[in-house]
Amino acid sequence: MSESAPRILVIRRRYLGDLVLLGPVLLSLRAHWPQAHIAVLTEANYAGVLAINPLVNETLAFPHDIGDWWALWRRLRVTKFTHVFDFDNREKTALITWASRASQRLALHNGVRATWGWAYSTIALVPLDFLIGRHVTTYFSRLLQAAKVPVLMSFAGLTPMPPDTAAMSQLPAILTLPRDRPRLLVHPGSRSDFRLWSAENFASVLDIIVAQNIASVTLIAGTNEQHLVDAIAQGMTQAVVRIDDNLSVPQLAALLAQFDALLCHDSGPMHVAAAVGTPVVALFGAQGSVVFSPLGEGHALLSPPIPCVNCVSPETCVQGDTYRMRCVQNISTGEVLATLSKILANSHLPR
Repeated sequence: MSESAPRILVIRRRYLGDLVLLGPVLLSLRAHWPQAHIAVLTEANYAGVLAINPLVNETLAFPHDIGDWWALWRRLRVTKFTHVFDFDNREKTALITWASRASQRLALHNGVRATWGWAYSTIALVPLDFLIGRHVTTYFSRLLQAAKVPVLMSFAGLTPMPPDTAAMSQLPAILTLPRDRPRLLVHPGSRSDFRLWSAENFASVLDIIVAQNIASVTLIAGTNEQHLVDAIAQGMTQAVVRIDDNLSVPQLAALLAQFDALLCHDSGPMHVAAAVGTPVVALFGAQGSVVFSPLGEGHALLSPPIPCVNCVSPETCVQGDTYRMRCVQNISTGEVLATLSKILANSHLPR
């Protein structure tokens, strides 16, 4: 390939939200090199979100066993990447970057010294406190700056595949939803149990939403989170629809695109919803909403007072560890209800 059409490998192992938030990076690379072949190396569990990103040509699975490593090594030799952008900078990703033999091997590192710096041609070191008050996309952009690639902070969305859109529209739970009112999807899961708003709070708000015909309500959760949906449904006096299907990420994206709003925590589905154009009402805790806020317009992000002024669980919260603080419980049901009502009032009907 010519210099105007490089072969680019982007490395980001996880998570779902992080891969969605790579959108501005991928958009910048595509704008700078329109003819480039862009591949992303990630964990297999998160690869589905890249399959519906129109900026990505190819997804590679991160290796785990000897066979995987051998297959990836051969792929690197055959593809002959010209640029590698390593957004993880761990020992394994440094080894992969070095093995690529790309002429431009770039690493992003949050700290004073990169891991295995000898594996790279360029290293972008970012101060440990850089993300205080900044969005993570600003952090990602530092690697583009090191490569002298113009940074575009524009919104970069996901495009659900037509077969998935058709399949999700025919789910029995979707077919039962009334067409004369907005549709609210509720995903109550989170990577940390400490970041969960209570099932009682969800049930209280959703009962009012349904009883006052503000919106129809559908509950959904991941495979290991069904107990959260069970608790909410059992706590409600109003009937509620739930989707228990085990959906792939592309299917989840297609489903989210069919709703007028998503109520959720700071989570991967929050970012997928935003990327397909569905407004979110997101509940944040001690982690705050600045660093990982969803991209795009029309979202409402609710956070408790930070630093905490009314600790709801002083016996279990671990100060300074945002994965083990229950500050989200200080968001009131009244605030959530008012915010949802406003978002849903601006929904677009009919479908």
